[in-house]
Amino acid sequence: MQDTFQYCEASAVAQGKTHGDDAHLITRTGDACLAIVCDGVGSARAGAQAAQRVVKYMHNTFKRRPKAWSLCKTLAVAVENINRILYREGMDDFERPEFLTTLSMVVVEGDQLCGVNVGDSPVYLLRDNTLIQLSRAHASDQPGMEHVLTQAIGAAESVSPYFFTETLLPGDRLLLCSDGLTAVLSMEEIQNLAHAGAHALLKLAQQKTHSALPDDTTVLTCQVNEIHPVKALKQLTLAIPEKLKAGDVIDGYQLVKSLIQNERTWMAEKDGERFVLKFAPVEARRDERVLDAFVHEAWSANRIEGKFFPKAWIPEQRSARYYVMEYIAAPSLRFRLDTKNKPLKVEDAVELGVFLLKAEQFLLGRDLVHGDLKPENILLVPKEQRRQYKLIDFGSVVEVFSTTDRAGTPSYLAPERFTGAPISESTELFAVGVVLYEALTLQLPYGEIEPFQTPRFKRPKPVRQLNPHVPNWLEAVVMRAIELDPERRYEHYSEMLFDLKHPERVAPHMDPSMPLLERDPLAFYKWGFWGLLLLNIVLLIVLFQGK
Repeated sequence: MQDTFQYCEASAVAQGKTHGDDAHLITRTGDACLAIVCDGVGSARAGAQAAQRVVKYMHNTFKRRPKAWSLCKTLAVAVENINRILYREGMDDFERPEFLTTLSMVVVEGDQLCGVNVGDSPVYLLRDNTLIQLSRAHASDQPGMEHVLTQAIGAAESVSPYFFTETLLPGDRLLLCSDGLTAVLSMEEIQNLAHAGAHALLKLAQQKTHSALPDDTTVLTCQVNEIHPVKALKQLTLAIPEKLKAGDVIDGYQLVKSLIQNERTWMAEKDGERFVLKFAPVEARRDERVLDAFVHEAWSANRIEGKFFPKAWIPEQRSARYYVMEYIAAPSLRFRLDTKNKPLKVEDAVELGVFLLKAEQFLLGRDLVHGDLKPENILLVPKEQRRQYKLIDFGSVVEVFSTTDRAGTPSYLAPERFTGAPISESTELFAVGVVLYEALTLQLPYGEIEPFQTPRFKRPKPVRQLNPHVPNWLEAVVMRAIELDPERRYEHYSEMLFDLKHPERVAPHMDPSMPLLERDPLAFYKWGFWGLLLLNIVLLIVLFQGK
């Protein structure tokens, strides 16, 4: 799939200046494209500083945006807040407004654009080679006074921004610039060259002024290549059944039995084959966050293709909001551990570790992590003489570093996840280690952790203390994976995978907080021997001196 957005940025300062008053940013935040141009008011004592601060504030606000807030609400609240902050600081520091800047900003999510401008930095949409101005200039309409702003961020206690929205189409281009560009190029020139990107527009402006730009000039362009598939899926008009029962037929799939207590995941039959249908929760009818989560889950399931997961797909023609998975008649690792009440054999545990690490590597190649590794989400699939594994639960799959909450099962979360650290390769390695520890010992290394509990982690028992059949090298691998300190834990999946495949190369792993007798008995007795010998020598010297 090609990039949803393709963007470009270019800027230059006016002739004779070493530092400009413009500040800008164009980047991705989650599934959105965010573009900002701020032109600090040159006559203000802190115009450049104001421009930089507004860009940073708006970016940070969208990174922390509450899920329940719309794009436009977030824009409105952020603009109001940063305006008030800069106005009050100007009055405190200079006894007058001096933190002054224009602001032009757009946020694109799916096919929806929401934008705002304060001042005269324009925002354009290029569609079918026609340039449309989306923003509205806050400037005097008096002849000869067109450069005088009637609105600016930080100029007064309150501000009246101009907000605009637009439904975008693939191929649309957005253009944001400071008034340094429009002072040099005509609308026709901008329209004819907008498709070539920001650098081409800035280069033309420099050529026309013989590299002597009269004002700081910033240009941002963003091309919408396609509408993000998650947003496209969400916009479909599909029913969410309130009640489902055995015998119901939906798009040719006959529901046979519910597989989960909430009755939203069903085994179904169609044309003599069995499948699994997972339906959106009933709450998705009313709660947009629940709907977003399910749509993202369905999209993740549809895009993840590999031998590590059940095949999943979204039917092109469907009347309800669900997705389909292949039906695998296999028990979970949890069922195996609970019913047999016996740990996995060493060779089976090693195979399990290799499988989990390769599955996570597969996901990481797509900037994803599983997010909820545990025995319940691992299927044991019998195949000829060799057992295979499958990883399930697409609802937990997220982009790496995308969340700092406690999503997942608490007993398998790395300690730093409880203090706001983002989900990462390191935190997933911790979960792999916990699964292997439990599979080899039937115990959790740090005990059962309840939801919403903030645990106090204590040093776990060594694996061999609970299962003496585990070799020293495998204990070292597992204990390193579940290290509380990320600095002492495996950093990459490839490191742990190498150790599982090369037992002879595994170095001993000891907890530095353990007593020396437990960490290295041989060293303890050596030091003890030499210590006692030295003590005896000292005693002999004292005795001889006493005589």
